[in-house]
This record gives sequence, structure tokens and C-alpha cells, in this order.
Amino acid sequence: MTLDLDSIDKLLHDGVRDKVYPGAVWAIGDATGTKANGAVGLLDPRQPDQPMRLDTIFDVASLTKVLAVWASIGTLVEDGKLQLNEPLADFWPEVNGHPLGQATAHHLLTHTAGLPLRANLKNLYGSDAQDIRDGVLHEALHRPPGEAVQYTDRAALVLGYLAEYLAGQRLDQLAETRIWHPLGMAETTFGPLPAGAAGRCAPTEMSDATGLHLRGTAHDFSARLLGGVCGIAGTFSVLGDLAAFLRHMLDPAAAAERPGFGSSWVERSLQIHTGELTPQRGLFWHPAPSTDPATDDIWVHYGFTGTGMWISPSKGRWAILLTNKLYYTRDRDPLAAIRNAFCTAAFS
Repeated sequence: MTLDLDSIDKLLHDGVRDKVYPGAVWAIGDATGTKANGAVGLLDPRQPDQPMRLDTIFDVASLTKVLAVWASIGTLVEDGKLQLNEPLADFWPEVNGHPLGQATAHHLLTHTAGLPLRANLKNLYGSDAQDIRDGVLHEALHRPPGEAVQYTDRAALVLGYLAEYLAGQRLDQLAETRIWHPLGMAETTFGPLPAGAAGRCAPTEMSDATGLHLRGTAHDFSARLLGGVCGIAGTFSVLGDLAAFLRHMLDPAAAAERPGFGSSWVERSLQIHTGELTPQRGLFWHPAPSTDPATDDIWVHYGFTGTGMWISPSKGRWAILLTNKLYYTRDRDPLAAIRNAFCTAAFS
């Protein structure tokens, strides 16, 4: 593996200089392990004595959809407990007789289920967890399943509920016992984090309630509303744990203790499942921007806080970039340019 480390270092340092993010950590590797990594910038610009470190804990936001939901659904598929193309109403009593019942898990994984586009949980259903679950599962669809690809957090929320129903466990317990623990992901967990771990966490957005940047508490409002655990977001992790997850995706035989999903789920997920619809989607993963999925085979998932993971089975390579860009702004464009340049450098 030949990498232009000077270019990667300059790219990420420029992001600190331009206040795209206070700091970032990154790694690139293959099925055998990490081949290069680094850390730039600070945890918090107001604390210049706290540099960003390789073991910094990040609120990975929507990477939860991959680390917990996608992996758990794959576990249930490989266990024979879930058929992706079976209407949900055929086996899930909670949605039988409701609009969601006509959709499938495949629709949810490809963001084609026609769900409402915004979570908006508290405004619609209040703050009781059971009322929220009932409301989400019984809500009218935004459009017919299979008609369009429209990314919505609700897809992961529903799949998290489905995984809990089929496994008879809470999502955090399922992810921990079947995925994170077997892979040795000892610092991956749903929040909120205890005080000691929160001190190692990269701060995200300013909280209106406290006037302080969130640190160790999920930025995502839905995750906070649901006590920290939901399919949308809420997971905290570190660079090394994410590397272990991606290594397993490239070589499932390498894990000391086999997690719940393996090569068949990975292969099935990292291909286009949306036909002629756009944007193209695999199962939760999607082709990296500016690449041709037919030839480049680079797949990505992002997190709103400034996180991202890429993987390419044909190239035998993975990459991770974790930032706390949300500390400064919700504007996506500056980080998008850096992400795309990082992807190019990582897979060239």
C-alpha cells in the first residue's frame, strides 16, 4: 500500500487552519490491520493543552446506523430470523394493519420505504419512549414503498425496533453481545458516557440548555430523547474500534471470536440495490461521491458530527476520518470537500 502521507497531513491540517473542525483523527488499512494513521488539531480550541489523539472518543452520530443497526440486521439475516423482502406485516405484529406493514426491511435498508423525511419525534409523539415507538411504527407513509430513494433517519429507527423485536434484546445489548464484544471493540458504546470517558470525548455542538459544548452526550436530539439508545445515532467510538469493524468486513475469518454477521452480509450490502432510482444505494452503505460504483467499488457512510468510514472490498482497503466539525458549524460543504479529497488520497 503506497500512500501520500504528506498530502493527507496537509489536507487535514488545512481543515484545522480553516476552522472546518477543531481536530481530526484518521486511519487507512487493509484486512491485516492499520497501515497509516494520524491526529491533527485540538479537542477544543479553548483548551490548547488538549491535542486531538488517536484514542479520542467521538460521537459518531449516524455511523450508529452501520455499527449497530446494519450489523445487527445482518446478524438476524444470517441467523435465518429475517427475510429482507418479506412485508413487515407478515411477521411483525406491531406494524400489522398499519401503513408501514407493506414495506420490507429491504426498503428500509435502501431508504425506499417511503417514510416521513424528518424524525420530529417529540413534536409528534411526546417524550414517552413507548408512545414514540408506537407513533413511528403506526405513522402514515410519505409515499409508496419502492417509489423513490429518500434518506431518512426513521429507516434506522424502525430497523432498530425490528432488531429488538426479533432478537428479544435492546439494541445496545444486541450490538454489544453479537458485534462489538466479539470484535474487541471495547470502547464502542451508546451514551451518555461516564465522566471519565466524557473527558476524552471530542466536543460537538453548543447546548442551548447549558451554554457548553456537548461532550459525552449524543448530539442527536432523537438519541437524547430516547435515553441515548436508538437506531438513528447515539454511539460513541474510537479510531481503533472502527478499524477492527472494517477489518472484519474485509476478512471475517480474522476475528478471534466470530461476530454475528460475516462475508455474505457484507457482499450482499456493498452492491447497488436501487436499480434505476437515484441516488444509488447499497444496504445502508452508498457509493462514495465522485466514484463509479461499477468500477471503483468504494462505499461510505457518514455521521452528522463530522465522521465517516469508507471500504472497498475489491481494493482490499478501508479508511476512517473522524472530526468534530459540528463544534463550529452545521454547514456540510467545507467538510464534504475534505472528505472527498481524503477518499481520493486513501484509495489512489
